[in-house]
Amino acid sequence: MFPVPPQRPAPVPLSRSWQYELRIPRDPRGPRVARRTLRAVLALHELGELAERAELLASELATNSVRYTKGPASVRVEWLHPALRVSVWDPDPGLPVVCGGPRPGPPADADHGRGLLLLDLLADRWGACPLGDSPWGPGGKTIWFELLVGDGQPQAVAA
Repeated sequence: MFPVPPQRPAPVPLSRSWQYELRIPRDPRGPRVARRTLRAVLALHELGELAERAELLASELATNSVRYTKGPASVRVEWLHPALRVSVWDPDPGLPVVCGGPRPGPPADADHGRGLLLLDLLADRWGACPLGDSPWGPGGKTIWFELLVGDGQPQAVAA
């Protein structure tokens, strides 16, 4: 007699929260791994309408973490119905310079400097927070953004 295989769990419905977290090393391939993982998670949870914006913004944040800090980073993807929140943590406590009003873009021939402008344009909400050291691990900072399910266009771009 064969043992009865365990039943598979039912998929988590979109009305319930879930999260995934990926730790990436300080390696130039890390942002690509994070981007592809994010794409797979969104496809499997049937949130493909958010994939293009989420991948671009997560890639920007993960690239900055890998390029400008001295340690690993982590990318957390959370479904908080009806919003997708993507957070990127790195060990550097320095926060991005955030100014009120429209953000000037970099010179047309610059090969960097568009990350915060992209967050302003494509995310429905975003923010950054420093984290103090704790008994559970190093401090650093987290930069996050949220994308709302809907027509696929953030308010700023739709306007």
